[in-house]
Amino acid sequence: MEYINCVGLIALENRKLLLAFSRNKQAWYLPGGKVDPGETNLQAIRREIKEELNLELTPEQLQEYYYIEAPAFGEVNKLMKQHTYLCQLTATPRPTAEIEAIRFFSPADYSGEQHQVPGVLAAFRKLQADGLID
Repeated sequence: MEYINCVGLIALENRKLLLAFSRNKQAWYLPGGKVDPGETNLQAIRREIKEELNLELTPEQLQEYYYIEAPAFGEVNKLMKQHTYLCQLTATPRPTAEIEAIRFFSPADYSGEQHQVPGVLAAFRKLQADGLID
């Protein structure tokens, strides 16, 4: 099975998780994306968040949170290997061209969405287990 090495941002507000709506996949995801060759996970998350949310995050703002493997949404026989970073946002994120919208979700909010992304469902389970969301 092929895999996609990627990173995701865990940003919370009022016990809800920030998700970005991908124009390409037509689903809500953790902000982030693929790690480029020669790039560290930390470099990748900072670059991806700049590209997607127009935010310049410092390494000090990002705390390694968890690692998961999950089926890659919309892909055949591909596994997503994702390192996530917890971040307290100090500025308002603004979606860029590749992101149609951003919104904070509770697990109940997300359950009403047409597409359920395995990696997002795993994020909600981890955040609930850690007592960070309801």
